[in-house]
Amino acid sequence: MTSATSIFLTVSIPLLCIAAARDVATRLIPDGISIAIAVAGLVTRGVTGWSDALISLAVAAGLFFLLLLLAMRGALGGGDVKLMAAMATGLAPADTWSFIVATVMAGGILAVAYLFARHVVPEPNLAPGGALLRRVLAVESRRIRRRGPLPYAVAIAAGGVFLLFSLSRA
Repeated sequence: MTSATSIFLTVSIPLLCIAAARDVATRLIPDGISIAIAVAGLVTRGVTGWSDALISLAVAAGLFFLLLLLAMRGALGGGDVKLMAAMATGLAPADTWSFIVATVMAGGILAVAYLFARHVVPEPNLAPGGALLRRVLAVESRRIRRRGPLPYAVAIAAGGVFLLFSLSRA
């Protein structure tokens, strides 16, 4: 593993975790997270050669536009689209495909977990002024019971972390 790859790993994993937590809490992913991951990815790919960086950027742009079509149909949120494209910026094209597959698998597991949770999650108790974690869990419980949208950044983070750890061991 090169030092540039370890920098991308070191920057991306915490940012993916923050994006997932923010998506669970608010269903919003800050643009700064996607921008930071994209910049770290471009720098990482640029170290191996600017042609590699341009190819990764082109793949990321293509992925962005394909996912944008899904977002326009309501299948994904805009933050999810930006986060996926940002991750693709730092990956080789073959690794981008592996990232997409890992993310889709994680998304399937997340969807099954939410379907199952609808039957076992108790009615939320929203007491004013409780601890932040308790309030987030109560709101998430309400979203699950009302069949709200999935926090897909959780799946993106799981797919990204899985792939990055796999690449670091190779």
